[in-house]
Amino acid sequence: MNVTETTLPDTALTYQVEYSPAGHFQLHLSRLIGRLTAGLYQTLPPEQLERLLADYPFVEGYRRQLTGLPFENWLAQFETEYAGHLPLRAAQDDLAVTGRSLDLLLAAGLIEEDIRFGALFAALQDPLASRQPCLGILNWLLAGDGSQPEEPIWQAAETLAGRGLLAVQKGEGAVRLEWTVQVPLPVWDALRGLRSAQPAPRLARQPAISFPDLNGLILPERLHEQLRHLPAMIAQGQLDTLVLRGMTGSGRRTSLGAIAQVLGRDLLLHSGDSPDQPGLSDDDRRLLGPLASLTNALPVIRLAAGAGETIQVQRLPGYNGTLGIAMSRIGGLEGSALENALTLTLPPPAEAQRALFWAASGLPLSQAGVATVANRFLLTGGRIIRVGRLAHNRMQLDGRDRANPDDVRTAMRAVNRQVLETLATPLPAVPGWSSLVVAERVAEELQVLEARCRGREQLLAHIGPAFAHSLNRGVRALFSGPSGTGKTLAARALAGALQMDLYRVDLASVVNKYIGETEKNLNRIFTYAEELDIILLLDEGDSLMTRRTDVKGANDRYANLETNFLLQRLESYEGIILITTNAAQRIDQAFVRRLDVVVDFILPEAEERRLLWQLHLPEDHQIDDAFLERAIQRCKLTGGQIRNTALHAGLLALGRGQPVSATEFADALQREYRKAGHPYPLSAANGKI
Repeated sequence: MNVTETTLPDTALTYQVEYSPAGHFQLHLSRLIGRLTAGLYQTLPPEQLERLLADYPFVEGYRRQLTGLPFENWLAQFETEYAGHLPLRAAQDDLAVTGRSLDLLLAAGLIEEDIRFGALFAALQDPLASRQPCLGILNWLLAGDGSQPEEPIWQAAETLAGRGLLAVQKGEGAVRLEWTVQVPLPVWDALRGLRSAQPAPRLARQPAISFPDLNGLILPERLHEQLRHLPAMIAQGQLDTLVLRGMTGSGRRTSLGAIAQVLGRDLLLHSGDSPDQPGLSDDDRRLLGPLASLTNALPVIRLAAGAGETIQVQRLPGYNGTLGIAMSRIGGLEGSALENALTLTLPPPAEAQRALFWAASGLPLSQAGVATVANRFLLTGGRIIRVGRLAHNRMQLDGRDRANPDDVRTAMRAVNRQVLETLATPLPAVPGWSSLVVAERVAEELQVLEARCRGREQLLAHIGPAFAHSLNRGVRALFSGPSGTGKTLAARALAGALQMDLYRVDLASVVNKYIGETEKNLNRIFTYAEELDIILLLDEGDSLMTRRTDVKGANDRYANLETNFLLQRLESYEGIILITTNAAQRIDQAFVRRLDVVVDFILPEAEERRLLWQLHLPEDHQIDDAFLERAIQRCKLTGGQIRNTALHAGLLALGRGQPVSATEFADALQREYRKAGHPYPLSAANGKI
């Protein structure tokens, strides 16, 4: 380890310091302490100095150790020879913290290095009750020789505070020289050369070495080429802010980290943003800037906004470089940090890129397995890496050395449960269309919907240029029709056919009486659903998609805002969403224009009712064929009502300890008609045999 050392004349004392950021800090601090102790000896009357030294003998030890050492020469030599990043050099060069300001900054944090200075400051400041130094004491101890004019110390303190380097406690009615000063602990640690992995609760340092090489990022070639130009633009000071938009896991943070790596910088990430509290708090903003400057890091803010929501982003105090923002695909930004900003959008990875991510995940899949999961699961790169780890655990748990698509599907289901089940309810899929009985034209529309879902990504390559900016890989379908006609069952059958998870949104938990909260809840669900590539079922969606009305009051205005939000969000949605309704006539036509498929479910005809009864009645039932046929022809029930009738008939037969007979069947039919409030269509003579 390189060490500079010197021996004081007429003493055996040797002063040593490491060639490192910590050593550089120690040289500066020792210089400052030497100046403070010299100030005490030069300004205190002899009697007062004698009493002070009797109470605080450590002051004499510092004086003897440090007085006369050529710190200025050592520092100049150190900074000439040391090529690495030095926090205090950055404070001087980038933030103009020099001379009196630098001494003030170091003196304000001195108690962190030697607690005895707290007692010394308290004694010198008496009757001011504080162990932190006040500006009056520091102004006295750090007074210059008068050869050059100096700015008032309170002005230097406010300048440092404005850059986030100093905290000033002014008190009520206190004169300026009674203001006490303190260095925020994360800033002091950074000045000392420490690089904590989490310098503050919502700030995380991520080393440059943890990110991939910029040339190795898995991105579309055009976007990749643009990113390669960014390090030079940032180094030359051409950008105030770089905004990368995209889904969670699309590579926004990774791309910023790769850019920082080229610049020889770490990433300082503010990760406390959420849809509930978007943006950066004042306290975090005051820390992020100076910490980025002192530790040679690229500051990055992660933001998430809803449709129609704008987040304020101001310049960072204590930082003069480029700010990175990892932003959701929707929502707006404004503020002083956006005056010279560049925005790039990272799209969801295409199938070929997903295959590369699966290969990079380390999951041992066959070549055919990689092709299968890359085609079937439309995930972002970050989600693929996470799912790959979980799938690897499942493979090892089963004692296998090769994974398969079922492992991936199980891992995805685990991720979905962790993220979605507080917002939506999972519905079990049914195996394909065999259990669904609907009219022929309804079945044809459902087949069209399945084809649209299967080709939602490949379709983009087989359409004309007019669709270039108006079509994404999302699929939006409406299932309309009376209750019980099979809308929810059709959604479950579609999930089974596509081998995807299905989640139903509980609108009671989404709709909120407070302004804007419904939109936030919906946006959160939509965002998670498209990122996790699940089928989202919005049951009874007409309650949110009603026709907009003339604004006659506040309620009308806010209802229209919810409708407008849903219109915008559906248009940008990149997943599969199914909306069911019993009242299609209430839906705003603007929604209908944005839907890819509309399926009108109708009441089953006699032939469909026959198939439904065959599916729901037990094989050993003892219902007379003639009576069953009359029920099929005359009892015009929906599929849901047929299910309820068969279930109740089975319950009655269980209670009587016999197979389902005409008696239980007729009782169950009559009960279902009573529930609906309709007259029973079979007479007493032919209603029970």
